[in-house]
Amino acid sequence: MIRQYLRERLSWIGLFLFLQLLVLSVAAIDISIPLRSLLYIVFLSTLVFIVFLFVRYQRETRFYRQLAAWDDTYDLGALAHPERPFEELVMQALHQQTNRYRREVSGYKAELEGEKDDLMSWIHEVKTPLTTMQLMIERLEDPSLKSRLMYEWLRVHLLLDQQLHQKRIAFIENDLFIETIPLAPILSKEIKSLQSWCLQKGIGFELDIPGSEVLSDAKWLGFIVRQLLTNAVKYSSDGSDISVTSGWDDEGHVQLHVRDFGRGIDPKDVPRIYDKGFTSTSMHKDTASTGMGLYLARKAADALSIRIEVASKLGAGTTFTLTFPRSQDVVQTTGM
Repeated sequence: MIRQYLRERLSWIGLFLFLQLLVLSVAAIDISIPLRSLLYIVFLSTLVFIVFLFVRYQRETRFYRQLAAWDDTYDLGALAHPERPFEELVMQALHQQTNRYRREVSGYKAELEGEKDDLMSWIHEVKTPLTTMQLMIERLEDPSLKSRLMYEWLRVHLLLDQQLHQKRIAFIENDLFIETIPLAPILSKEIKSLQSWCLQKGIGFELDIPGSEVLSDAKWLGFIVRQLLTNAVKYSSDGSDISVTSGWDDEGHVQLHVRDFGRGIDPKDVPRIYDKGFTSTSMHKDTASTGMGLYLARKAADALSIRIEVASKLGAGTTFTLTFPRSQDVVQTTGM
């Protein structure tokens, strides 16, 4: 900051140098004035001026140095108390600006909360007629019509479910209940919910879950599995199978593998598949994808201390692996 300070005091420095040159010029013109004595006086005054600048630099820039190092939060207590009138003006402007931003942020938060509550209320209200539609569809006698309607109903249901969890994901820590749960019932439930879609595409499941139990939240784990299974069914070829197996890694963590034999993921897309809104570069015109499923699954997995990994080969299929924490690994998950 010393460079900025010298630029700020450049007029002072220029005036001082001008006065010193003026004194020396007078001494050069008037031979009655001893030049050596004046040079000595100029030298001493220059030293005094340099010391003066150094002292003033330390005092005058204390407030501004802290202002430059300020981390742009709303906490003005980290700044030094202003000692000079101009510093007080700056601090007063900062207080006014900060208070205005706080009011605006509070208003935006209240508005967003209201929109979130309205959307969640609407989703819950829509679920009632959806349930009625499901019961009506199940009573149909025409198998072909029943299958098509159930597929369309399932699409609407999954989109609403994803939207509901998207609004809840920001507060997932408040909604967790960690316990030891078996994987098999969760997988069976999620696979059964996709039955109509799988029948329409002729997709089967190969399950190998040898009594695996994990430490997790049943509701949010079901949501993660639902996103992986939905992607597997969506991108699998008609008539293919989806393999769901479990096991243990070398460190004793339970692992769940969901493997499909569909179109696979382009290698250049793999680092971006968990980004919000990202769909694909090779199938960019595919309007059926929302780009939210894996993003939300990753967010939920992080909250549950679950590591989610992917291995894919373009044209050969994709395998997603969930690695669950051991009991000693779960140290900060709330709700336990």
